[in-house]
Amino acid sequence: MHPVLNRLLQAVVVFLGTSLLVFLAVFALPGDPLGTLAGDAQLTDTVRRNLEERYHLNDPILVQYGYYLLGLVRGDFGVTVTGEDVGSILSHAWPVTVQLALTAWVIELVIGVSLGATAALRPNGAFDRIATSATILTLAVPTFVLAFFAQQFFGLQLGWFPVAGTAAGWPMAFILPAACIAALGIGPIARLTRTSVLQTVNADFVRTARSRGITPWQLHTRHVLRNAIMPVITYLGLDLGALLGGAVLVEGIFNLPGIGRALFTAINTQQGSVVVGIVTAGVFVVLIANLLVDLIHRALDPRIGKETSNA
Repeated sequence: MHPVLNRLLQAVVVFLGTSLLVFLAVFALPGDPLGTLAGDAQLTDTVRRNLEERYHLNDPILVQYGYYLLGLVRGDFGVTVTGEDVGSILSHAWPVTVQLALTAWVIELVIGVSLGATAALRPNGAFDRIATSATILTLAVPTFVLAFFAQQFFGLQLGWFPVAGTAAGWPMAFILPAACIAALGIGPIARLTRTSVLQTVNADFVRTARSRGITPWQLHTRHVLRNAIMPVITYLGLDLGALLGGAVLVEGIFNLPGIGRALFTAINTQQGSVVVGIVTAGVFVVLIANLLVDLIHRALDPRIGKETSNA
């Protein structure tokens, strides 16, 4: 079987298994969404029965999951008990969160790789020690503490960035919250890059390239960094889930209308379909990111595809 097709089949199996677990976990929670919808009013037996039949609430849980999968195939995420389309909620919330997560991704990549590659040029030098200390500090500070500090200092005192909302548009409204999310990933990426560069510099193919008399810039960009970056790409693919999770917290602090607000509202009102829709979409994004990472690996190092085929 072709490696790419094999990865696609694995992604489908993981998606089905994860979405089923999420569906079971959310709809197995105690509570009455219809009662929450009614508030202080009392639903008659007829109205309750009609609503349960309309939203398949009286069906077994696996039957409800089957209806949910059929809806996903048609691009239908379902509706809430208030009649609001879940897909519409996601279409308004996800772009904000995706912009935020991707901005944090870029910040992680640029700053982390730059710090790690520069520190590897002179191991145990002054810059190496400063960079190591700085990355340890970013890991020690919780994201919500960093977010409140950045909001107060860079937003209110210095006035460099807006402190709430998306009125300023991208990138100004997203740089500050994205930097707070990315802070936790910069340290591991810098360390990965530093270690990988140091290992690659001593490889045989690098010594061969150096003996040919190529410039140091060409040596580091074409040979060293290209091969050393592969562990970083793997980390970035796996880190996307953490970025999306961090976005939920930071969105609340910076008042961004992303999935964080939608998820919080859905949990408070017991809108299980919205919770499942948000988490399912998140699982899909992470799986696609991991698949892209695998394809990038094969493009950077064709030997991976050959080894997989031979295996």
